[in-house]
Amino acid sequence: MFKYILRQPQLKSKQPKALLMLHGFGSHESDLFSLAHQLPDNLLIISARAPISLDFGGYAWYPIYINAQNQKISDNQKAYEIVLHLSEFIDYLIEKHNIDPNHFNLLGFSQGAILSYALALNYPQKINRVISLSGYINEDIMPLNEDDTRYKHLNFFVSHGIYDDVIPVEWARKTPPYLTERHIQHTYKEYPMGHEVSFECMQDVSHWIQHNL
Repeated sequence: MFKYILRQPQLKSKQPKALLMLHGFGSHESDLFSLAHQLPDNLLIISARAPISLDFGGYAWYPIYINAQNQKISDNQKAYEIVLHLSEFIDYLIEKHNIDPNHFNLLGFSQGAILSYALALNYPQKINRVISLSGYINEDIMPLNEDDTRYKHLNFFVSHGIYDDVIPVEWARKTPPYLTERHIQHTYKEYPMGHEVSFECMQDVSHWIQHNL
């Protein structure tokens, strides 16, 4: 089971809505959790720690290698396995914290965003809304046989920096047509930033969450 930290909702309810945060490669659970104070009081916010400890500090959800051409290569088998484990983790969280199963949401950054896409499309019955920050859709860990009717409730907020030198913005620009083809509601925005979450981006995230969660 993944280690995690949480913020209880300030507005109590028998079955709270939840937002699970998935950090990026080389980061940790406290990183995205620092944004919690900007999010609605009615949310139970959970920030999980990835399982792989890196030599230079921080954690990763799955390995990324550098090949002979100095290209970054994701271990897609490990990525797919972690999607399965995160799906099981969601079941655990819903039971342990009595979360409303119809209002379980994701917020992922970079590697966490890649996994958020995969979780939502592989297990749409478990996910309601997704905030994807500075990530992209890795089609190698997406479902092979898709039933678009299972996606009709999903809604995505997708953001990316036009100066991102880790995940090129061209990769992110493939997301809107991918989601549109599957009839998935989404909002896509670009910002004058690098591989990060700017103040303007976070303002838009907060506004979107208030109106959609």
